[in-house]
Amino acid sequence: MNTSSPESRPLRSRLKSTGEATAILPTETTSPITVIGTEAIRDTFDEGCLQQAINSRRAPGVTEVVLNPDAHLGYGAPVGCVMVSPTHVYPGPVGVDIKCSMSLLQLDLPADAIEDRKTRRALISAICQRTPTGAGRGQRSAAKSRPVNRTVGKQLVTEGASVAVCDQLGIPSEWAECCEDSFHLGHDETRDALAMRLDRLLEQRHMSNFSDKMTQLGSYGGGNHFGECEVVDVAKDDRAQRAAQTFGLQDGNVAFLSHCGSRGFGHNLASGQFKTLQDKFSQWGIPLPAQDRQLVYAPLGTPEANDYLDDMALGANFATVNHLMINALVLEAFQEVIPGTQGSLVYFISHNIARKEIVNNQPAWVHRKGATRAFPGGHHSLRGTRYAETGHPILLPGNPRDGSAVMVADEGAAKACFSVNHGAGRILGRRHAKRVLDQATIDTELDQHDVLSNCRQYPMDEAPAAYKEFEEVLRSVKTAGLASEVARLKARFVIKDSSKADD
Repeated sequence: MNTSSPESRPLRSRLKSTGEATAILPTETTSPITVIGTEAIRDTFDEGCLQQAINSRRAPGVTEVVLNPDAHLGYGAPVGCVMVSPTHVYPGPVGVDIKCSMSLLQLDLPADAIEDRKTRRALISAICQRTPTGAGRGQRSAAKSRPVNRTVGKQLVTEGASVAVCDQLGIPSEWAECCEDSFHLGHDETRDALAMRLDRLLEQRHMSNFSDKMTQLGSYGGGNHFGECEVVDVAKDDRAQRAAQTFGLQDGNVAFLSHCGSRGFGHNLASGQFKTLQDKFSQWGIPLPAQDRQLVYAPLGTPEANDYLDDMALGANFATVNHLMINALVLEAFQEVIPGTQGSLVYFISHNIARKEIVNNQPAWVHRKGATRAFPGGHHSLRGTRYAETGHPILLPGNPRDGSAVMVADEGAAKACFSVNHGAGRILGRRHAKRVLDQATIDTELDQHDVLSNCRQYPMDEAPAAYKEFEEVLRSVKTAGLASEVARLKARFVIKDSSKADD
């Protein structure tokens, strides 16, 4: 007879199925955690990931936690989770890469315009001359980048993608209308709060390199960040066709998908916040949730919460303009190689951010750590936008072998706090992937799929096999009723760096 208590059993055994692609994870002391994923996906959740989810749910002020199909071990909270609190803000469930995001640029080129490998190689070269990759690398590493001085840097981190900022950086100002958030305000919903906070930060030692960090605008960094040239394949059903038309997706044409965030500037801000709050907890003798230093928090309305919200907004504004500038530079590169090319932004959407939203009829801060906002058509937040009837685009990266997806939320997204996963999600840690995967197999597989890269050898820890099965992840999302597929994106070349992320 098994006499072990529920607390002593493996956490995965406590998952209780509520449907083909949904489950709950009891915490013993709170309402359960919502879990999205088929049984095959739930088998990918390790004990550390599930324990982090429980720790997050039990943390002060937290009212809901959702675990998405891409969930895996993170810092404090799992990557691939949603954490809701009406009373507290948590830096951990946003992470050190504030507003890491996805964006998609639609080009007016047919797929056969880039069929020739020489053309793709020329495009890779032209893009890399404008958008540097690698830890710590910025505009000085790219001959055709756009320089950003300290004055413009201060303006863009306080204003985001304002018309004035876009004009100075050569970014089409209308692209701001295709952003989840084109700008962020301070804790009191003013830009003045951000300007005052920035002035204070610039006096601190950890922000003495501000000017240098501004030179990283328009760059990808390292780690899992990338730029990827795609061919768009729109689904044939009527709903997908209508959504694609609203989004500006062009079936059979070339597009460009980007993944990056706030680079070293965001890392500086987040690291400073972790240190400050951890020091406060130590000074005040406050117990850490689950004794985890990455789960520090600040009650709303306190100076500590105000400072964090301001810092998050500054980092988020940098990330927004970083993406828009990358897309402007990518378009410029295509125009250099294929004169006359035109392009427009489909959408820009984040997956490392805390946003103030209405949850269960009350305002709350929805922390999305490796999770993507998913508002369906008819959602009150989309009123007055082009997405009011269809819902907004959801950009889900998979891998260069299996492709990526553009989706749109269904009504069932409400069960996951109007959120979905942010991609496939890791199944192998970086060091583990380098130990067990074979470089020749990785490179041969991509070659067989005719996917080119700027890398001499594709990074082993970023190989498709290091991530969960993308089709099963998408099946989880669709079966759970969270979102439907609008288009599949087929990779033709990848811009990436083998260095670790510096953000």
